[in-house]
Amino acid sequence: MALTRIPAVPPSEAGWVGRLVYRYARRRFGDVPEPFAVARHHKGVFWAGLVSETAYDKASTVLPKSVRELAVYRTATQVGCQWCVDFGTMLQRLDGLDVDRLQHIDEYPTSPLYSADERLAIGYADAMTAQPPTVTDAQVDELERAFGRAGLVELTTQIGLENMRARVNHALGITGQGFDAACQVRLSGAGAGS
Repeated sequence: MALTRIPAVPPSEAGWVGRLVYRYARRRFGDVPEPFAVARHHKGVFWAGLVSETAYDKASTVLPKSVRELAVYRTATQVGCQWCVDFGTMLQRLDGLDVDRLQHIDEYPTSPLYSADERLAIGYADAMTAQPPTVTDAQVDELERAFGRAGLVELTTQIGLENMRARVNHALGITGQGFDAACQVRLSGAGAGS
């Protein structure tokens, strides 16, 4: 694991339940995600994160995976979360999505690599992540026409969650962990240098 501002809780100090979660994570992802191991310092936050991430993942079924995952990925690049870019690339690859086009995400407005729906979602991620946010009524109307109300709520929630994850990871100094070493995407967010 990379050096973070707050060290990860090692398995020897994670307690028996923490060790079980670590073991499951290693089997599922190949390693313990560093945000889990750092969050283990606060057992309540650790469990809240695991439960909420599982619940949001299970509930997010309205949007096509490519639309949702590209919006989440774009958010990570805009915030400058190296860990989120690394982990998100791995998840997209495991879901069978085209990760090669991630190297061209900055070209999304005109690139033929992205569908019209994907462009809408990526643009929405940019607008929600901007400081201050730049979301417009017209943009929300267009998204609702494309995805329906449930899809719009799902997209908004997923982008908001990724903003939270990315900002927490960035603040704690959690960087790329090597889940998808092939990903060489340039971070475009203001905090990209961390």
